[in-house]
Amino acid sequence: MDIKLIDERIKKIRMGDIEVKTKKGAEVKIEQKRHEFLFGTAITNHLATKHENAMSEKDRKMFIKILSENFNYAVHENALKWYDCEKKPNKVDYSVADEIWEICHKLNIPMRGHCIFWEKEELVQEWLRKLPNPELRSAIARRAIGTTKHFKGRISEFDLNNEMIQGEFFVHRFGFGIINEMAYMAKYGNPDITLFVNDYGVLVDGYNAYAYIMQIKDLLANGVPIGGIGCQGHLIASHKNKSKWMGATSPEHVQKMLDELAKFNLPIKITECLFMADNDKGMAEEMQTYFPIFFAHPSVEAILMWGFWEEGHWIPQTAMWKKDWTPTAQVDVYHDLLFNKWWTKTSGKADKNGKFKTRGFYGDYTITSNGKTKKVKLNKKDGAVVVNF
Repeated sequence: MDIKLIDERIKKIRMGDIEVKTKKGAEVKIEQKRHEFLFGTAITNHLATKHENAMSEKDRKMFIKILSENFNYAVHENALKWYDCEKKPNKVDYSVADEIWEICHKLNIPMRGHCIFWEKEELVQEWLRKLPNPELRSAIARRAIGTTKHFKGRISEFDLNNEMIQGEFFVHRFGFGIINEMAYMAKYGNPDITLFVNDYGVLVDGYNAYAYIMQIKDLLANGVPIGGIGCQGHLIASHKNKSKWMGATSPEHVQKMLDELAKFNLPIKITECLFMADNDKGMAEEMQTYFPIFFAHPSVEAILMWGFWEEGHWIPQTAMWKKDWTPTAQVDVYHDLLFNKWWTKTSGKADKNGKFKTRGFYGDYTITSNGKTKKVKLNKKDGAVVVNF
């Protein structure tokens, strides 16, 4: 793919106009503080002090420091899943999920909800699998309504039923209509939530790509209120860096599938992203290749890494930070993209009319001129901001 064209597309869709009105010839300093685009991470249960295997206080402080400095979006890795919240029937415990949300809230990091249900039978609690259909339907209603109601005002979007291409436990028991029931039960708990589908084998390998498209078409045609599309990006590897145990994708395939999914006119989020190669350099190369493709696509609103620290990581060798908190080569790429290449920091002097104009990446800014500093938001919705001094 043409890197120059990707960069041009990024500048077109991720940047807006900043105009500063001040005194003639006055110095103007513009400094970005935060991205509007969502760069996120999954958060391990071990961050919560309430968890039985909580990380040490030293590691916890470091985890929170890196989280706050590098990400502006988050998701529970496991704490919000049904099997984690209700290990025994009618014993619902959101304490770990709540504590993680509180940590993120204090850091001004919004969270998405993953997930209300998971369609794979092997990931459904044994006690649920044993329930006769009437009791199972009641448990489904209690879970859907209870979860969205519990997090009302805190979490505004949820993956409705994770990996529906891969599993069929609930569908096998009740038929496809149960997906409608799940959605409207969730909406009953909080009418304002946005419900996402979420699956893998779409961007990576692509073996589920067109099945996913057909599934989304069918869900929408049958009245399921799907409001967003989640694309898992686990173990993204190009043919150049193909791991011994992992399949490969290509930039062209990823671009093609994002374009196909964009036809639904729904927001797309890269929900679970990891890069795979046989060494750190190779993983950094993959991030360097695929992050710009995601960021350059107008329908993509977020990229979430599936964790960042090797300790407790689902696939430790893919982590951005090692167990001893040493950053890998991926971190260098990540910082260069987010806080250099896609970051705005500039200064200059106002013209004879007292105006200073520039382009900036959408986000939060401080702008200083004439002895004063103002906090400003440049957002994609408006496309421009005018600041008067």
